[in-house]
Amino acid sequence: MENTIEIKNTVELLKRSLKKAITYKDYRELVANHVQQGTSSGPTQNEELAHYTLLNDSRMRRLDKTTKVPNAISNRFEKFRGNQTWLVLSESWCGDAAQSLPIINKLAEMNEGIDLKLVLRDENPEMMNAFLTNGSMSIPKLIAIDTNTLEVLGDWGPRPSILKTMVDNFKAENGSLTPLFKQELQVWYNKNKGQNIAEDLAGLLD
Repeated sequence: MENTIEIKNTVELLKRSLKKAITYKDYRELVANHVQQGTSSGPTQNEELAHYTLLNDSRMRRLDKTTKVPNAISNRFEKFRGNQTWLVLSESWCGDAAQSLPIINKLAEMNEGIDLKLVLRDENPEMMNAFLTNGSMSIPKLIAIDTNTLEVLGDWGPRPSILKTMVDNFKAENGSLTPLFKQELQVWYNKNKGQNIAEDLAGLLD
């Protein structure tokens, strides 16, 4: 009985979130508008978050143009015959989201059966709290949903699997992420070029 109630509550939560979800194109426009206004998404407004939003807009513009999907992965997406909605929780200031969303969008565009939608984390606390990462409201968080039944098929995030292991190991040894290590994460993203993300997300099609 408890599981039935939990599933019903999740479905209602997904329905509400999907009603206000936006496309990737709309999200990119939202971020660009924040750059023009010198602001960021979310309730907290300060120079630091506005600066991150500016950097992320530039990063996503570059990645939208340069990101390529490996042939082995693109074949899997092109042959996929299901119907999934990928609901992603994000915010304009999130560096991991800026690195991930362009490749997520490229993958979704490869198959009409995959519909990418985005919502802002801080406007959807119930949704975020239902998909925490180790108790943390970490983003981006992608939730793969059966489009017809709204069954949750899996989730991904906030980082690709290789990077997640690197971060977990660093935290175990040092307690928290240092500014230098965060810079190293960005270098890793630039070298990997979204390949690990593509590999991870291909697993959602199984």
